[in-house]
Amino acid sequence: MTTDGALATAGGVVDADALVADLFAQEGTSLVRLARLFCDDRNAAEDLVQEAFIRLHRSAGLIRDLDRVPAFLRSILINLARDHNRRGLMSLRHRHTADRVTAPPEPDDRAVADEESEAVLVALRSLPDRQRACLVLHYYEELSIAEVAEALDISKNSVKTHCRRGLASLESRLEESE
Repeated sequence: MTTDGALATAGGVVDADALVADLFAQEGTSLVRLARLFCDDRNAAEDLVQEAFIRLHRSAGLIRDLDRVPAFLRSILINLARDHNRRGLMSLRHRHTADRVTAPPEPDDRAVADEESEAVLVALRSLPDRQRACLVLHYYEELSIAEVAEALDISKNSVKTHCRRGLASLESRLEESE
């Protein structure tokens, strides 16, 4: 994301509406896929992404470096996903939406149904939060170690350690499930 005139008004204040609209166009689909790795329900994943954008919009006045906003947004989403998994599957859905009609499966939902993919997702979801977040951001979102460290507000060495331990745990859990 670049710091262009469309996102800043006079005095360097960020236009929250433009920022959220631009980020949603660039990152929305990717963030839903990311959230799906943390929760089983596509609707819940969409709700988590929506809540992340709401929180970003609320804090837009505090933003000083627009290049760091995507990492900040991913960090918000990961924290929301952790909270969601701790509290249960329905909290955000009931807070922001009326009851939904069940939609036909999306293409990514059909992919999850594949037995091998399901085993990987089950193993991934069983990892500790920090290991799972590091693995998902580094290998699925293809962020560098430095970008993962920034998104999670931890050191690069911690990211490397969590990735190494997470991969070892995934390997042993997948071997056990065979």
